[in-house]
Amino acid sequence: MKKPMPTFKNEDAERAFWANHDSADYVDWSKAKRAVLPNLKPSTRTISLRLPESIIAALKVLANKRDVPYQSLLKVFLAEKIADELRHGHAKSA
Repeated sequence: MKKPMPTFKNEDAERAFWANHDSADYVDWSKAKRAVLPNLKPSTRTISLRLPESIIAALKVLANKRDVPYQSLLKVFLAEKIADELRHGHAKSA
């Protein structure tokens, strides 16, 4: 028999509870179903990045040809290069 699911005042209280309790005591995971979240967007964080104006200008030209915002194209380029570096083992471990 599983323990009854507690109620929480807020997310912080819930987070603190689950940090110290095993969910298997409260949930029958054998009856769980895999959830598909097709519209889930990854968490993002704003950063400040200084780039030479020539790089920004070239990026805007490329983005305009593809009809996408230049910042979106920059994210694609970064993601592709990072994946390539990780795939080919060029990235040095810290």
